[in-house]
Amino acid sequence: MNRYPLWKYLVIVVALLIGLVYTLPNFYGESPAVQVSSGKATVKVTEDTLKRVETLLAEAKIQPNGVFYEQGAQQNSIRVRFEPTEAEKQLQAREVIEKALNPNPSDPSYIVALNLVPNTPEWLLSINALPMYLGLDLRGGVHFLLQVDMHAAIEKRGEAIATDLRTQLRDKRIRHTGISRSGNDITINFASEEERARANDLLRNTQPDLTLTLPETSTKPYVIRASLTQKALQNIQEYALKQNISTLHNRINELGVAEPVIAQQGADRIVVQLPGVQDTAKAKDILGRTATLEVRLVDDSPEALAQLAQGNVPFGDELFKERDGRPILVKRRVILTGENLNDAQPGFDGQTQEPTVNLELDNRGARIFQDVTRENVGKRMAIILFEKGKGEVVTAPVIRQEIGGGRVQISGQMTTVEATDTALVLRAGSLAAPMEIVEERLIGPSLGEANIQAGFRSTLYGFVVIAIFMSIYYQVFGIVSAVSLLCNVMMLVALLSMLQATLTLPGIAAVALTLGMAVDSNVLINERVREELREGRTPQVAISEGYERAFATILDSNITSLIAGLALLIFGSGPVRGFAVVHCLGILTSIFTSVVVSRSMINLIYGRQKKLARLHVGQIWRPNKEAK
Repeated sequence: MNRYPLWKYLVIVVALLIGLVYTLPNFYGESPAVQVSSGKATVKVTEDTLKRVETLLAEAKIQPNGVFYEQGAQQNSIRVRFEPTEAEKQLQAREVIEKALNPNPSDPSYIVALNLVPNTPEWLLSINALPMYLGLDLRGGVHFLLQVDMHAAIEKRGEAIATDLRTQLRDKRIRHTGISRSGNDITINFASEEERARANDLLRNTQPDLTLTLPETSTKPYVIRASLTQKALQNIQEYALKQNISTLHNRINELGVAEPVIAQQGADRIVVQLPGVQDTAKAKDILGRTATLEVRLVDDSPEALAQLAQGNVPFGDELFKERDGRPILVKRRVILTGENLNDAQPGFDGQTQEPTVNLELDNRGARIFQDVTRENVGKRMAIILFEKGKGEVVTAPVIRQEIGGGRVQISGQMTTVEATDTALVLRAGSLAAPMEIVEERLIGPSLGEANIQAGFRSTLYGFVVIAIFMSIYYQVFGIVSAVSLLCNVMMLVALLSMLQATLTLPGIAAVALTLGMAVDSNVLINERVREELREGRTPQVAISEGYERAFATILDSNITSLIAGLALLIFGSGPVRGFAVVHCLGILTSIFTSVVVSRSMINLIYGRQKKLARLHVGQIWRPNKEAK
């Protein structure tokens, strides 16, 4: 009656062993480290960089615990790890590497930042057993509050609309005498009433974001005044926030910062939290990598090159440098920006098999690109990346033919690695509006460690008190309940580690709540068994009936709690979501350990005794005739 088949015991044992293995990485702690990553899109971290770092440390007589070359999905990095007590060596190593790799501090090629890395053994890493991420309040790190310049976003959009209007009127051969812009208002001048009427009909059908007014006048010039609608202004601000958050995610994720928090706060602010980063200045460098992408035409005309040879930059051009250091003249007019790109992937040309970058443009970008390529076949087009106020030409391919449909293939003496890196830069996009840091805060690792110890002690003391009480009050059943509680916490930590979830202080509170709910489940089971005994059931029947009848109550109570947790997960944000994740996972582990694991232990203890005289559940069972 109270026996599990062998396969069920094996399943429970395997589940608990997996939980134990994936819980272990969280007990090895972290060590101070120096992280070296690329500071520019055109600078790569390679194995040669690794050898150079090792040589620098050896010359400075700094002995690290290990130097690791990590190949990420988006960007490679180097981590120099030290013993937990060697924080001074960490600072010395950072200074040595910084001076050697970045001889020009005003224009660093690499980001050399202080960080923390886990001490997980290799055999655990080989099975992808990693510690769960710790939030900013537990691990320490930097916190930034950034203000998005909404006025600049609206100005940028107004300039783009003005350019779009010129293109539309030219395509429909509607003559105008000038387009000017003042703030959010655009003024279009015409020489005749007929031209103004044609333009008005065109723009009303193609520019839903504009409110058009035609001032009554009997004299020249004939004018159309266009202004952005209130809904359009709201959409621009929302897009600026979403685009900037997306770009920050892409750029920061490239640098290997574990579980950064990037979220909107209010109508025009963004919160950025970088756990584990100990250097505020270097964290600013990470944020400074957010770049602006522009596509312009190259000026290769003989006249322009002649002026360049004399040391002059022609009017309407700007001077940049290509990757090989050669100067290149680029026209000031911006054709496309990163906001017109939907996707960018590396590939190969079908005929020449040379590496290419395949772009997918949005509808507006596709129309502009088709017009530009049709009019400039045989000329070069430059893709420029602006980082920290400095522009660099990533590539300058030749336009082979008119390109329509929004799918663009860029080629031009690129290697496979360069094509992949260029696609990455293009996918990362550009900021829709400039930002400035209005608040910065550094949370030291010592404060994070104190929070961890406080949370750990509170959970441990609570567990010990519960285990002692349960063992005294329910005897053997209480000891089984305490062991199942321990398995519950172990399974919960293992799940958080396997999912690579982020644990914060609210998450630790959810762990404590999970313990309380699991205790309720065990109390229900134990009391139900005692009740069956009072009604005269035999011990074996009392065990069976007690677990089966308590299960329905346990399931109902946990489902209602799970619904509340899912609501917090869906509608909450920040710390609330962290609490909800641990809460929902804790409910699942609580049901498994309170019902399945504890029942298996009770079956092993009492299930094989055919004539059981007594149950140790805090209740002296009085034998009846059926028991004899």
